[in-house]
Amino acid sequence: MEPRHIAILGASGSIGQSTLAVARAHPTRLRVSGLAARANWEALVAPAKEFHVKVIAITDPQAAAAARASGKFAQGVRILEGIEGVTEVACLPEVQTVVLAIVGTAGLHPTLAAIRAGKTIALASKEILVLAGNTVTSLAREKGVQLLPVDSEHNALHQLLRGKRSDEISRLILTASGGPFRTLPLEKLSDVTPEDALRHPNWSMGPKITIDSATMANKGLEIIEARWLFDLPESRIDVAIHPQSIVHAMVALSDGTFQAQLSSPSMAYPIQDCLLAPERPACPAPRLDFSQTLNLELSPPDMKRYPMLNLARQAAKSGGTLPAIFNAANEVAVTAFLARRLRFTDISRIVEEVLSASGSATESLNSVLAADTEARRMAELKVL
Repeated sequence: MEPRHIAILGASGSIGQSTLAVARAHPTRLRVSGLAARANWEALVAPAKEFHVKVIAITDPQAAAAARASGKFAQGVRILEGIEGVTEVACLPEVQTVVLAIVGTAGLHPTLAAIRAGKTIALASKEILVLAGNTVTSLAREKGVQLLPVDSEHNALHQLLRGKRSDEISRLILTASGGPFRTLPLEKLSDVTPEDALRHPNWSMGPKITIDSATMANKGLEIIEARWLFDLPESRIDVAIHPQSIVHAMVALSDGTFQAQLSSPSMAYPIQDCLLAPERPACPAPRLDFSQTLNLELSPPDMKRYPMLNLARQAAKSGGTLPAIFNAANEVAVTAFLARRLRFTDISRIVEEVLSASGSATESLNSVLAADTEARRMAELKVL
């Protein structure tokens, strides 16, 4: 059997590194043909040599120039730059699956181009469907392209829903660890530091998504994503706090029973499923040990502790450009918090104020990008 050729956009981040680990574990099944990163070109040197990658892209032009001048890449490696270069990597003729792990709006154009080119999309960037869920899913249907979710919760749902009819599904349940402040007294939340918020109890992730986990903005974004991935309204998508991060999602069936997907908290499992399903070879990740006692707690989220969850639901329910506005305002607020320009509790305040001051337009590529830009401007003014 010929190996599946993949391109990894966002190869220097945690998802990209986990994808490389999966490819490393299955050299006869997977071949890495393209790599892309925003600016950290040094992180691509070793995997480019290891996997004999001939085409890489660096979004930042100065970083791309530094990579070319470094002499660290093998002779014959093409180093592209800008979103155009990332898009070219996504559309390489030999590539069959594109792992999309670029944070923010930068991944939207490469994703749409890859769909038009007929590539399978392994989607790890929440922003793509939050910004343009209707645009992306409609184009994927038109082109007959699969959108495979990499997020552990969405991938768990994807596995649980295989072979089920829509009339068998009552509700979807996304689980959330609750972050590092799940039991912290509410009056102390305004005092937490970026260092406190970056200490996630279960997952090793980048700074932005780790803060989103602490505020539960990530789960709000996942509700919006799930609405597009599984064609269900947000009112039928629930969230449960599950501190152990072992149950990744559940499906409530129409007969009143539940089905759940369990694994140790490692992104290697959902990535491997996206790249190799329906095969299930051994995964390079820790396994659950049933010789030890496993505690599986499940409880509803405290909305006073996690106001971002309600704000995301409101945006999802209203639709249009409001999900893009929610995402943009949150990104600005999180960046300001990490730079110590805001208190932790100010993140939700700024997002709420930007949403309240914003109108909603019908979703189109132009309207969501315009809404994203305006929401960022408004949020920055509120940070000052």
